[in-house]
Amino acid sequence: MKENAVVKRFYRRFISLKGNPEQVAIGLTIGVFVGLTPTIPFHTVLAFILALALKQNCTASVLGATAIGNPLTIPFLYVTEYHLGKYLLGSNMKEVVFSDYHTWDILHMGWSVAYPLLVGGIALAFISALPAYIIAHKIVITLRRKKRYVESPENT
Repeated sequence: MKENAVVKRFYRRFISLKGNPEQVAIGLTIGVFVGLTPTIPFHTVLAFILALALKQNCTASVLGATAIGNPLTIPFLYVTEYHLGKYLLGSNMKEVVFSDYHTWDILHMGWSVAYPLLVGGIALAFISALPAYIIAHKIVITLRRKKRYVESPENT
């Protein structure tokens, strides 16, 4: 029930974004990219600053970071990123159980945990960037066409 409200709120915010579809899609992609990196609690700030620096839609970047890096997804993402990082590094590093997902707490676990998590997170972020852009761009264009159709005078 709560998830449905979150999805509806995300949808309303997403369709109300200003800017051309490319800027919105790139902004969202920046947020998804940052949201996939193990940088909690800095996701929102990093996504905003990066979008601002690249002159893309800052609101879309914050939405993307929040949609990806939130309390429901972070436990699954970090475990996946850690194992992906271990695989990419060809490492037999120790198994780890994350009890806290903040950057500082992970760094205190040691570089043997932080390094594979960082490598896996950045790899997953790069893998996800192009699909995120394509999907976001298509959704923005589709929703704006639909909105124009609904709001046109001949349809009222």
